[in-house]
Amino acid sequence: MTQPPSQQPPQGGFGAPKEPPPGSPQPPQGPPQTPPPAQPGYGYPQAPGQPPGQAPGYGYPQQPGQQPGPYGQQQPGQQPGPYAQQQPGPYAQQPGPYAQQQPGPYGQQPGSYGQQQPGYGYPQQQYPGAPAPGGPGGGPSKRKPAIIIGAAAAALLVIGGGIFVATSGGDDDKKPVAKESGDAKPSASPSINEGDGNGDGDGREGDEDLNAGRKAGEAKVLWLQKNDIDLPRNGSDVYGPWVAGDTLVRGMYRSVSGYSVADGKQKWTLKLPADLCAAPSQPTANGKIVIGVKNGTTDKADCTDLQMLDLATGKTGWKKSIKKNGTWDFLSDISLAISGDTVTVGRTGNSNAYRVSDGKELFGKPSGTCQPFAFAGGSKLIAASSCRTDDVDKPQHQIQQLDPNTGKAMWTYRPKRGWEIDKVYSVSPLVVSLKKDKEWSILALKENGTLRTGITSDKGDKFAPDCGSAFAIFGKSLDGCTGVAADANTFYMATAPDSSGSARTNKVVAFDLNTGKSKWKAAAPAERTVKPLRMEGGDVLLYVETAYEKGGGIATLAPTGGTPRMLLQHPASTSMIERGFYDTKVLYAGGRSFIASGRVSARNDKEELETKTMMAFGN
Repeated sequence: MTQPPSQQPPQGGFGAPKEPPPGSPQPPQGPPQTPPPAQPGYGYPQAPGQPPGQAPGYGYPQQPGQQPGPYGQQQPGQQPGPYAQQQPGPYAQQPGPYAQQQPGPYGQQPGSYGQQQPGYGYPQQQYPGAPAPGGPGGGPSKRKPAIIIGAAAAALLVIGGGIFVATSGGDDDKKPVAKESGDAKPSASPSINEGDGNGDGDGREGDEDLNAGRKAGEAKVLWLQKNDIDLPRNGSDVYGPWVAGDTLVRGMYRSVSGYSVADGKQKWTLKLPADLCAAPSQPTANGKIVIGVKNGTTDKADCTDLQMLDLATGKTGWKKSIKKNGTWDFLSDISLAISGDTVTVGRTGNSNAYRVSDGKELFGKPSGTCQPFAFAGGSKLIAASSCRTDDVDKPQHQIQQLDPNTGKAMWTYRPKRGWEIDKVYSVSPLVVSLKKDKEWSILALKENGTLRTGITSDKGDKFAPDCGSAFAIFGKSLDGCTGVAADANTFYMATAPDSSGSARTNKVVAFDLNTGKSKWKAAAPAERTVKPLRMEGGDVLLYVETAYEKGGGIATLAPTGGTPRMLLQHPASTSMIERGFYDTKVLYAGGRSFIASGRVSARNDKEELETKTMMAFGN
């Protein structure tokens, strides 16, 4: 195993580090601003005679031991729940496209109790007795980042039920030291090995017949891939996989490789001069992608070098280095997202956007005190920004839809101060996850950026969306979560596994995006768990996870609920192999399913080369 300078093995031996890196660096603070009052949003239930801000908002996390009101019913002394009907006054009004913000702190006006309240639909304040915080991903925060579903830690969330449990980071609050990188250039040009279809990584498991135990109705094992890369001592994250035509592409450490979807044989390999450090969750429609590569091999190297790549052929296009824009431009960790022919580069303090086809810079850091730190791509370009405030404990975030060619904001939506934009679960329709300390909220926005609804769950339902590697803290993407899906009027989310019985199981909950309430719940197959991947032909595409002596598989669930219908049942005889992948990534394309590890590591060189990294199934 190679061991880069200054890299130490993780504590506890096998696997990746137990603790994530320290919290995000702090940007310079701007002139003091008057913070808005910390009361719950207008339209949320209040007790008679009680001033706003005393009672938690309906549908959001409550104090431990406090029971939320029954959905569809009123508790004594409470007004009807939020989103059920419009309240009088200006709070239901949101600025439309290109509209200016309302005067005053977020357009506040005297509320029904003679006190000011924040605009309709804003998340609620924190209340005493809540669990310890886990910092949300994305923008600057002095709180330690939470480990988001990955290794041994899992976040269990209750929307409207009362509890958010997360494993926090360590006690090390050291911050990166800002340094000038100048006009750093790639240390070398990437090299391509086109392969002959019989070289390294031929997708075979020796002479073992993986289909020997296959039963009628089960899919075939098309191929199994072992690791063939000499990794650093603490392993490496995996980027992708992506499918372009008949090629499956995966990036790891200092290479990107393309494999035949049919037999797993390596078609090409791109050797990189330094570590692969960033990649978008999805490529362009024609199979082009832009990856981030470090500008050196020492521990002081930044993720500054961009390389365009054709996933189908492995041929490289333009490459350029991101120029550091001042002291507070942190290029050690970036996130990339693609929308149309635009790739965005998000990080703390600055941002850039380039045309994927030719590398031309389209726009850079916007003027003003609010700066994007991450983007979500796909059919729309969504930016999450952090605004300078007088109090780092009460951040002000905003979310915008941008024109991907100019960077111009088409609309702006601001949640209440203290709430941070964590993830974008869907860009169309737009469904956004927000966090504040230990609280969690999910909001749906309309096409013009105004509030559509807030998601409210039934008491006791716990959710745990899978948003990538537990070790991606600073430069983690805004998009790319699994365990969630959405169509025009419904948001689908899997509950956290219920392990109270002898076998784990869960269900999919469908939420009405116009009311925020649950429409139906569909149970996973007996003693199994399911995870939504995306929409497929109007249905919800699911990964059915493995169980004892049961293979995984791909299934669909009708938008009306019911029982999942299996499309591809993986063999029970290879369930141990399928279950052995770490931080599993699942891809379904062309009637084939691909299972890949999200991170590869081992205790020694021998184990490293025996580590199974990818597997494919088909009929």
